[in-house]
Amino acid sequence: MSKRRSPIVIGKHVANRRQTRTRDLGALALILCVTLVSYFPALEGSLLWDDARHVTKPDLQSWHGLWRIWFDLGATQQYYPLLHSAFWLEHSIWGNAVWGYHLLNVVLHALSAFLVVRIARRLALPGAWLAGLLFAVHPVAAESVAWISEQKSTLSGVFYLGAALIYLRFDESRRVSRYCAASALFVLALLTKTVTATLPAALLITLWWRRGRLEWKNDVQPLIPWFVLGASAGLFTAWIEKTMVGASGADFALTPLERVLVAGRVPWFYAAKLVWPVHLTFFYPHWHIDAREWWQYLFPVAAVAVGVWFWRLARRTRGPLAALAIFAATLFPVLGFLNVYPFRYSYVADHFAYLASLAILVPAAAALTIGAAKLWPGKAGAVVLPAVLVVTLAVLTWRQAGMYRDEETLYRVTLARNPHAWLAHDNLGNILFLSPGRRAEAMGHFQAAIAANPDYWEAHLSMGNALLEIPGRGDDALAEYRTAVRLAPESERAHTNLGNALLAAGRTGEAIAQYEAALRIQPLSATTHNDLGTALMRLPGRLPDAIAEYRAALGANPDFAQAHNNLGRILAETPERLPEAIAQFQAAIRIDPDYWGAHTNLATAWLHVPGRLPDAIAEFEAALRIRPDSAAAHTSLAYALSQMPGRLPDAIAESRQALQLDPNDASAHYNLAILLVRVPGGEAEALAQCEEALRLKPSPQLQRIVERLRASQK
Repeated sequence: MSKRRSPIVIGKHVANRRQTRTRDLGALALILCVTLVSYFPALEGSLLWDDARHVTKPDLQSWHGLWRIWFDLGATQQYYPLLHSAFWLEHSIWGNAVWGYHLLNVVLHALSAFLVVRIARRLALPGAWLAGLLFAVHPVAAESVAWISEQKSTLSGVFYLGAALIYLRFDESRRVSRYCAASALFVLALLTKTVTATLPAALLITLWWRRGRLEWKNDVQPLIPWFVLGASAGLFTAWIEKTMVGASGADFALTPLERVLVAGRVPWFYAAKLVWPVHLTFFYPHWHIDAREWWQYLFPVAAVAVGVWFWRLARRTRGPLAALAIFAATLFPVLGFLNVYPFRYSYVADHFAYLASLAILVPAAAALTIGAAKLWPGKAGAVVLPAVLVVTLAVLTWRQAGMYRDEETLYRVTLARNPHAWLAHDNLGNILFLSPGRRAEAMGHFQAAIAANPDYWEAHLSMGNALLEIPGRGDDALAEYRTAVRLAPESERAHTNLGNALLAAGRTGEAIAQYEAALRIQPLSATTHNDLGTALMRLPGRLPDAIAEYRAALGANPDFAQAHNNLGRILAETPERLPEAIAQFQAAIRIDPDYWGAHTNLATAWLHVPGRLPDAIAEFEAALRIRPDSAAAHTSLAYALSQMPGRLPDAIAESRQALQLDPNDASAHYNLAILLVRVPGGEAEALAQCEEALRLKPSPQLQRIVERLRASQK
């Protein structure tokens, strides 16, 4: 007969669960508040660098766009479908409000820090709270939290740590439901960022640390599916990085020995930044790796020496060796053995160390907690000393987060800390170039980028773009574009930009040759197909070919609004194809409701369809809500209104608005005169408008109209 549990025991168990739940909620609230304060300067930050390519683009904001996120490898910046699905959902909730993305990043980071507390408790480590707080406020994490694109780190971190916590619970209970839950979270982590593939290795090391040995059946075998999934995801991402993102070429041509030198140096860099987090920057100097320089061997030799020392120390305590092994294993994807795109400009970046930092911060929190208790026994030592450390790090993070307010601040601070950061020079130059009156400063940064790295072809593209805007510098611009093509002959973008410059110079045949070269490199480039269609439109008898290119652009990207609009413009030139043109304009507007050109083109098309005049007026009005300063749109709306009974006064008002915006438009003066003639007593002002039109643009026909109006006034 089994014993029944005492009501007193059950009551204590329930009370303990409530106490634990209350304590956990308190820990989460504390961490969230501290994290929000630390990252407050970044909450109102703008989009940075490649954020616009991560936050859901207009052509992916539909349900079809969500399908493409999962099943079209080229649809997003990187193939992390769960991450981009999260961005898709976020955009559907708060649209382009940047604060929403920043706030979510902070909340996700705080949640990860709370999971660190739970994991440290599960492992019975001292200083669990301190470990979570150190992770929450350490400035090395600022890049991952304050930069919207790095939601891949904060979101995958929640899945990674959640999977780790549940797996540790499974290790104690062996319940299948917990194993399945942990496995599901691990898969979600991989679909968000594949650096999380290192989790099963970290778990095995942790189990070895706890027990001093590993058993095949209980420890290794359950994690084999995880290793297979992680390796598959990692290799797939490496292939994507090489073939689609651009992690190939001379910038990645390292010998096996040079890769060992990089791998030996990287962990020391991150360990130093975690221990002494100063001079953190967005782009660190790009190391010159040379196997002929003896001092570069000191890093891997020192790493091996530390490993041997910790191995021997493991006879007494396994903690240091376990921490070192987890640190190295978590960093493995970015040690240099695999090509990742950021290696073009630096072998290190703070966001690479987001998860790996835990291998140092968690043991450090335990050691500091034990040391503080010995140095200052009692609650004072357990609270005051850790609090001083947390506040100090929080202040450093607050300052670091301010670096991410906007792109100009980000790159200026980066250049102050790394003056030879050629990528920062180029990016800052492109920002300044868009600001009135700052072109000279922008070109100075382009020159600095080229001086720091003459082989950086994108800086030559930027310089070409700048020169193209200066009258008389077209040939110099073309020279820069040709240099970019020479440096990056396999770059579809370099050929396309050169093609655009040639097209602007009226050299249509040469432009077409460059577009065709670009398409041989990237046959599915929707942008290049679209540009080629625009070039073909200029050649007699090539309209069918232009239509074919626009259709090819839409075949590569069905949500390409500009290609829909351009195809509609060609189709509208043939009256019997006007319904097809209208369908294309409507498709462009569905994809991008703020597409001004598509609204005006659709409105013009409706003018030619009997009974659709109200629709034309509605589209012109929609276009003016987007660009109220368009004189041409006001003029077109005036014409449409003049065809509606009782709307002549509104038409005249729109025509006057057009003239306020562009008083030197002769046709606008004439159009207003035509409307005024229809108003009783408006002949005198109509004559004045015609005379002004004649002054601005003399013509025999207009001269006769003016003479006729003068005669009618006598």
